[in-house]
Amino acid sequence: MRVSYFLTFVLLLVFCVSAPAAFGQGVRSGPDASTLRDPDLERDSLHNLEVARNYFKLKKAYVAALKRCEEIIAGNPNFAKIEEVLLMAGQSSLWLSQNKGKQNPNLYVSFDGGEKKTLTSEQFREMGIGYLKKLVNDYPDSPFAKQAHEELSTLGTAPKQP
Repeated sequence: MRVSYFLTFVLLLVFCVSAPAAFGQGVRSGPDASTLRDPDLERDSLHNLEVARNYFKLKKAYVAALKRCEEIIAGNPNFAKIEEVLLMAGQSSLWLSQNKGKQNPNLYVSFDGGEKKTLTSEQFREMGIGYLKKLVNDYPDSPFAKQAHEELSTLGTAPKQP
């Protein structure tokens, strides 16, 4: 009889000790539940965002801001502040298509097979619309989505609201 009490006690003790560990392995919840972020990559992306903000807001250097935003989008698409990056990239592209800002749009150069190419106003416009639509479609609850939707509405290309 003592042996059965002892075994029951040991099993109960093992269960009590291991149960919290088993529950701790459950699915995480919250905004980062589906995304694990590399702290170094986040720090680099945040630095690029701060530099892009400076170019965009203070210097009106939309080519430089767009390049920084594209670097973030390509290197860290799961960046915590990707919504702001998409808005800034979209607006920079649109404003370059309208020849606004202090930088000449011809400074935006891409390489196609080793050949330098610059974009036309229409290509900048389409690129900007693409960034803004991605923001509105992928992050509809973002505070930046409303601003992107308004920008698209002025262009007559806004997606329909659900």
